[in-house]
Amino acid sequence: MMYSKRSIRRFVWIAFAWMILFLSPLHAQEGTTLKPFVLGAVHSGSIADHLDMVRSGLQGQGFEILGEYQPYDGAHVIVATSDDLLRAAAASDRGGYIAPQRVSLTEVEGNTQIAYANPLYLRHAYRLNGELFHVSARLAAALGQRETFGSDDGLTPDQLARYNYTWGMEYFDEPYELASYNSHAEAVAAVERGLAERRGGVSRIYRLDIPGTEMTVFGVSMRQADGGANEHMDEVRQMSIVDFKPMRQTAYLPYEILVNGGNVEALHMRFRMAVHFPDLRMMGANSFMRLRRSPAALEEALTRVSGG
Repeated sequence: MMYSKRSIRRFVWIAFAWMILFLSPLHAQEGTTLKPFVLGAVHSGSIADHLDMVRSGLQGQGFEILGEYQPYDGAHVIVATSDDLLRAAAASDRGGYIAPQRVSLTEVEGNTQIAYANPLYLRHAYRLNGELFHVSARLAAALGQRETFGSDDGLTPDQLARYNYTWGMEYFDEPYELASYNSHAEAVAAVERGLAERRGGVSRIYRLDIPGTEMTVFGVSMRQADGGANEHMDEVRQMSIVDFKPMRQTAYLPYEILVNGGNVEALHMRFRMAVHFPDLRMMGANSFMRLRRSPAALEEALTRVSGG
């Protein structure tokens, strides 16, 4: 029997849709499950009412504040690190991504949500050696620990270690390869120049050198308003699509660039966003399909700012 091209395309599309429905995202079936964010506390009032409390809480628990910024109205992000995070980063190849701890304050219906990226979750997603229980305990002491969120069922450590959103999507070890230089110092200098010039709409929030390694992490803001040629690289646009649930996942921001030796890389958006928003649907109003042009636009912007 002969099939038309239209029939074949329809069959392939149906098969793909069923695959998305049943295989993605991966949901935990057994064992301990983890979720990507921790809600520390909810307080009445504005962000300004609680900023000093969050800063002093972090510093009181041994965290050093690296930088902070307001990605959009009603949101503020503080990035901090600690000796435990730096040791964990240094102990793993490409471990620099774990060293900056992202903390968010987000105004929702007259209250301020204080939340942070879950280090126990990211430890497995980033394939780190060692544990981060001390980091988690210090964050809870500084900011609170009401509940974890960001995924209905959560993911097991094994699922996180081999995570990708679905077939054909990138894994942790498939980053954007942005540029390559003869030395770590040359690579860092090139990224510093690009960030100072806000190439591609990308600007610096912090720089963190991992002691005892040739790893340097830059936290970056990505704004079309800052010179980005493509609206799809804009972090404000991206978050307006994906961060729509009652508990806000603002601590997804900011994005990181990792200089590792002479190589400059960043986690692929189809991995980084998916692992932070594992329940996000493939289709619909708030879905990855709305962001289908963003991974390439982001790669272009990060490559430009890295001098690649």
